[in-house]
Amino acid sequence: MADRSLRGMRLGTQSLQSEEGVEFSPRKKSIYRTADGKTFEVTFSADAEVPEVWESPKSGQEGVLLSSDGTPVETSRVESKIPRSHWDMLLERRSRAELEELLQERLDYLRARKGQKIGA
Repeated sequence: MADRSLRGMRLGTQSLQSEEGVEFSPRKKSIYRTADGKTFEVTFSADAEVPEVWESPKSGQEGVLLSSDGTPVETSRVESKIPRSHWDMLLERRSRAELEELLQERLDYLRARKGQKIGA
């Protein structure tokens, strides 16, 4: 009976696929330096945009991207637009006096409606 038993593989422990014929996508290594002078490498896809700052996987400090000669990469900082709040956009459309008048009208309407419900 023992000679007729089936032998199998454990599920999920080993893959039956091999890496033969697999072509990996092109990659590039970027080197970053932390404030304490330690460097680390990060591998990116060849067509990916490499960020200027990356967090070190070992120390958790932010590292600055280094160029091929070992100097930090300096890019021109684009001045970002400050996000406008709802209040800023509202002030672009109406003056403060108009807003106060609209607020007063709305409050009067709500107070009148509340008074009608109480009296009914």
